[in-house]
Amino acid sequence: MTASTSHSPDSKVLSLRIDSALFTRLSEHAAKRGMSVQDYVVRMLVRDDFDERFQTAVEETERFYGHSA
Repeated sequence: MTASTSHSPDSKVLSLRIDSALFTRLSEHAAKRGMSVQDYVVRMLVRDDFDERFQTAVEETERFYGHSA
């Protein structure tokens, strides 16, 4: 599987080797959403990255205002 975003002129290519059971599950999830496996995986990575950055921002804001998490 090769995952890349074609929308950015600065995109990169990432090749992954995954077992067939995982690929089957990813294919099923992607099909439910009318997506390719590649697009589904890229979407999951983007969402995970956003969640991580958002959580960091929340923690920094709480530290700034002196609130505990």
